[in-house]
Amino acid sequence: MSEPEHTLSPHVVALNDEFLPIIRRFAVGRYAISVGGSQGKGTWDSRSDVDYRLFYEGEIPGPVANPELWRTLREALDRWAGVGVIVDGVWMRKIAQIDAALDRWLSGEGAPDDMVWTIWGYYPLPDIYHQGVIEDPYGVIAGWKQRLSVYPPALKRAVLSRHLASLRYWWSDYHYRHKVERGDVVFTTGLTAKLVHSMIQVLFALNETYYVGDGENLDFVARFRRVPPGFGERVMEVLYPAATGDRLAVQYEALLALIAQVLALVDETERG
Repeated sequence: MSEPEHTLSPHVVALNDEFLPIIRRFAVGRYAISVGGSQGKGTWDSRSDVDYRLFYEGEIPGPVANPELWRTLREALDRWAGVGVIVDGVWMRKIAQIDAALDRWLSGEGAPDDMVWTIWGYYPLPDIYHQGVIEDPYGVIAGWKQRLSVYPPALKRAVLSRHLASLRYWWSDYHYRHKVERGDVVFTTGLTAKLVHSMIQVLFALNETYYVGDGENLDFVARFRRVPPGFGERVMEVLYPAATGDRLAVQYEALLALIAQVLALVDETERG
């Protein structure tokens, strides 16, 4: 896998002069400072906020131990928000925590963390892989990115096993068909989103690319070599079926057809 290219937005460049000196004051021992989210992936736009990250070795001084430092950070966040630039805080995580998470995921044993700000959970591998490095004097993030430079076979097997089981089950399950016939909109809407997510996860694994999290999925899938024809457009049609007579039936048939193509692509890839 090639190293992702990062172009920092003008917002980040403008913010760094104020925020880097503040963030450095929290660091204890080895540290690294970066930006995540769309800023790290290089998919930012005018609506994107800025997610600073601090990876550190020692113990961070809490608000009680150093109230002045935390007050300085809050004042900077509020001041920039006042001029329309949203900095979504500084997410501080121990280096040892990331090391342990990478060990689990690279062995195929990782599971997404249930976070209130995600739809499908927090995935540490793509988050680390797509960090936009600002300051890494000890080579902390560089070392992680080196570990992630080759997509691990154990992870690929784990992702395919988990999500193919869901796709194969619901593709032939009569309960789903009966829910469609009954017009159960809440059930079918939730299941449709879940199965689209599973197909996307399978395509990321087939193309040996770390799943990028909730955002920009179809933009990444459009660049893949192994993908059903017109996948992005067909996903949109599945998620937003035309206002015809029986929209749920149309959605159901289109979704099953797309799942069948993804399953066939998996079989073809495994045979090849």
